Amino acid sequence: MTVDSANELRVGRTAIALAWAVLLLVSLLPRVFLHEILGFEVPSATFSIVSAALLALALAVSVVWRPLRPLVPFVILLLVLVAAEWLAFTVVDQMPAYREWLTDPSFAVYMPAEQSLRLMVTAIMIGALLVLRGRPSRFFLVPGELAAPMRRIRWLGVNEGTRWSRFGPLAAVAISGGTLVFLLIAGAPPVDLVVQAAPFLPIVLLCAALNAFNEEVTYKASFLSVLEGPVGRGHALFMVAAYFGIGHYYGVPYGLVGVVMAFALGWLLGRSMLETRGLFWAWFVHFWQDVLIFAFLAIGSIRPGG
Repeated sequence: MTVDSANELRVGRTAIALAWAVLLLVSLLPRVFLHEILGFEVPSATFSIVSAALLALALAVSVVWRPLRPLVPFVILLLVLVAAEWLAFTVVDQMPAYREWLTDPSFAVYMPAEQSLRLMVTAIMIGALLVLRGRPSRFFLVPGELAAPMRRIRWLGVNEGTRWSRFGPLAAVAISGGTLVFLLIAGAPPVDLVVQAAPFLPIVLLCAALNAFNEEVTYKASFLSVLEGPVGRGHALFMVAAYFGIGHYYGVPYGLVGVVMAFALGWLLGRSMLETRGLFWAWFVHFWQDVLIFAFLAIGSIRPGG
């Protein structure tokens, strides 16, 4: 190995290490550790300030150290995300109208209000991506090649060259089916509540579509687009899956099970973006899973705790 090659390898590893460190430090991981292990609760506003300070430092290092400059768009995008989430979930959601909507027991009120906040974050991220990446196709905001060939996935038994147009619908059915089984085991709702929740179906479908779009754009397509070049596809995919998985620790399902499930889903859907160069299959699979989750939330909203 030549001296230049050794230097490139060292710099590459340094960039990857910095990217991982920054990602994990501003993810939900520190808050989970402090709360679950040490019993210490960090206010969201405080965590946002600390995250912004860490990202400002990382940005300065990336700008000053030439070999790390390819990470600048990634750090900027993380900083935009932290700022956007602070604005939506610390400022806007405290406005009187939003407080009233978000605390309303009806699914038809609180869920659209929550999704509007998430859509606000997504809109800000898309604006930042248009500045950083230019055309929407450069950050996967297009359907993509729906019949693109897949690379082999041994643990799923997927052969080299399998088309996403074949695998995508199967993945949607399998993942949604697994989610349904999990939800039923957690608590099968009475038939009368299911009937009473039927009028919520249009809201369920709308919120599922919005949530799938928001999460796929904000937490996967955005970061894949700025990490693929600097750290390579493999690390970019695992980083996006890790961030997405950790972010679901307090989601449905709760805890490490939720993290593992969200990590696997994030990895698979992120891979669909890289191989099809578009958003469609990631959104499609995520949408049908969210339909089931939101349907159960709608049923539960009819009778608190039901």
